[in-house]
Amino acid sequence: MTGRTKASPHVKTDGFDPTEALDPKRALVPAVVKVNEERVRRDFWPKIVRTASKIPFASDAIAVWFCARDPATPSAAKGMMLAGLAYFVMPADAIPDILAVVGFTDDAAVFAAMLALVGRYVKPRHKAQAQAFLDRQAKDGEAA
Repeated sequence: MTGRTKASPHVKTDGFDPTEALDPKRALVPAVVKVNEERVRRDFWPKIVRTASKIPFASDAIAVWFCARDPATPSAAKGMMLAGLAYFVMPADAIPDILAVVGFTDDAAVFAAMLALVGRYVKPRHKAQAQAFLDRQAKDGEAA
């Protein structure tokens, strides 16, 4: 999806323009940060639970979520992290996530770019929290 492309009218975006999620000029605008934060708060965990075993960047996504929630993380870094996480949870996507194998490549590219910008704020404790979550998920999956 390019900056000029509109999502299908059948895609529900709750009034949020998906092209604004990672636009560096808008990612730190307070209203955009608030929309991203709300979308991530509501949609991140359900999506990560469904997809964690299918995506190689699940640990990074979860670590970024913990970092974005950390009061010690600078606001500008949080804004970019929330933008990356919002892109991950958006129903409108450049490459639909339902496509096998390639569906998450755009999300992975967004995470790689976002981590290149603000990855230094993701601390070992955030990575440990992410790994603990994934370990619990794997254990729960074995028990089922």
